[in-house]
Amino acid sequence: MESIKNAGQSVMESVQGAGATAQKEGNKEVAKDSNQGIGERATAAKDAVGNKMDEQQHEAKSTADKEAAKH
Repeated sequence: MESIKNAGQSVMESVQGAGATAQKEGNKEVAKDSNQGIGERATAAKDAVGNKMDEQQHEAKSTADKEAAKH
């Protein structure tokens, strides 16, 4: 039963990681857009860094849950 729970959590973490990746890419595009104001670009760059951290955390949790589901 615990392995089913871990497998479900792994899927959830993968989905959340994909969402963080999409947000990161969107923020990177805003940060590179010279038509945006400097404040908007700086905020987007900062947010992209936060999204990258979220992405890595979700990836690590997903991997750990996958391993736990195997046992």
